[in-house]
Amino acid sequence: MKIVIVECLGISDEEFKRISKPLADSGHELVLYTDGKLDDETLKERIKDADAIAIANTPLSGEVIDTAKNLKFIAVAFTGYNHIDLDKCQERGIKVSNAAGYSTASVAEITFGLIISLLRSMGPAEAAARNGGTKAGFTQLDLKGKTLGVLGTGSIGGTVAEIGLAFGCKVIAYNRSEKPALISKGVEYKPLDEVLKESDIVTLHTPLTDETKHLIDKDKLALMKPSAYLINTAVGPVVDNAALAEALHKGTIAGAGLDRVDMEPPVPADYPILSAPNVVLLPHIGYATDEAMVRRAEITFTNIVKWENGEQENVVL
Repeated sequence: MKIVIVECLGISDEEFKRISKPLADSGHELVLYTDGKLDDETLKERIKDADAIAIANTPLSGEVIDTAKNLKFIAVAFTGYNHIDLDKCQERGIKVSNAAGYSTASVAEITFGLIISLLRSMGPAEAAARNGGTKAGFTQLDLKGKTLGVLGTGSIGGTVAEIGLAFGCKVIAYNRSEKPALISKGVEYKPLDEVLKESDIVTLHTPLTDETKHLIDKDKLALMKPSAYLINTAVGPVVDNAALAEALHKGTIAGAGLDRVDMEPPVPADYPILSAPNVVLLPHIGYATDEAMVRRAEITFTNIVKWENGEQENVVL
């Protein structure tokens, strides 16, 4: 069986050899590409005779998939999979698994990094300290005692809710289904609009679907407190980012912490969020700790082994 790893998985050569050893020892051909060439024509050439491929967050179109006549399995080295043409996979009978859970702790941690950075004005205060300034003029707020609104209480959102409770926050949440385990710990579920109205900090942890695209739009932002902060470490288009930039300029909300926007970095110089006030903007780093990259690779290769053995795990299709 030929297995093509389409893009770098962010681990060392030693880790790659360790993690892929069960497949190599079984006599499978493993081909790894790390040159960053991920355009459609290159992908077509590289996967044309693959039986299985591993891909992270590079878009994989139906046109590219159709050139891989032997393809039977796609291991998505990522939690999300909306960048894969699943309709084409369904049509072709190609099985798909994702790397569920590899970055739960990592994304939850960066969420609170963004929250605390905003509450304590860490970015501008650090710049002031380097230029002979003081704390004068910078907002300094406690996280303890704040109302934390969590939109989406899957594995990451649920972890964020639990950490929020540990910080001494009142945690309220919105989700399609309520989680009894979180309720037992003190999380209170409410309708979306109530969460937006009551929260001092709103943090997003929903997947991107037709229903959640621009879930947070101009009207929803208008429901939030002028003193509230919006955090997005989920998926960029869950927020109408143009509306968010406008809300920040108008003072509709106090600030935003963003690890995700409408596109993967780099963002263009004229992107509206870049000129908006009181924004902490990160280049999609929440998932990318060294430890998470190892976990991701381990899950990805285990998914291939399990599929080969007829025991598919982390099933998408």
